[in-house]
Order: sequence, then C-alpha cells, then structure tokens
Amino acid sequence: MPSETVIATFYVFILAAFLGYQVISRVPPLLHTPLMSATNAISGISLVGSLVTAGAHQTTVSAVLGFIAVVCSTINVVGGFVITDRMLKMFKRKATPDKKE
Repeated sequence: MPSETVIATFYVFILAAFLGYQVISRVPPLLHTPLMSATNAISGISLVGSLVTAGAHQTTVSAVLGFIAVVCSTINVVGGFVITDRMLKMFKRKATPDKKE
C-alpha cells in the first residue's frame, strides 16, 4: 500500500493540474501575451536552476539530469519567445498604401 506522502503528493499534483487548467482556460485573449511573458520569466528561472544543477556535477547522474533539464528549459524559453513574437505580430497594423489624388 502506498505511503501517505505519495498519496498526498499525487493529490496535490492532480489538484494543481485541474486548477491550472481552469485558470488558463479563463484568461481573455488580450491577456495571453503578458501571461506568456510571465511564463517565459518562470522558465528562465528554471533554466538558471538547471544550469546550477548541471554545473554542480556531484554525480554523473545529476550531471546528465541537469543537462537534460538545461535542454528542456532552453527549448521552453525559446519556444515561448517565438510564440510571444507571433502573437505580437497579430496586433500590428498592416501598412496601407497612400492614396494618390
């Protein structure tokens, strides 16, 4: 039988996933870009943490897992900036040709 800690951790995970889905699905489209910027900042923090973990090199396993975390965090940050850039381009006005009389 699983220990109480595992059950509590699983319960918190399920609750966080449900709450996260509810919060994100109720964000109006106008706020998606600022929300994406905040998500990129959080991903940047996790990138720094993974760099520290990979750089500590306490064991080979921690170095490998740190490297994997660095790669995943970097992909997340770059992807976030690409998506944010695409969203910001949607709000730019298209250039209209000048009317000649």
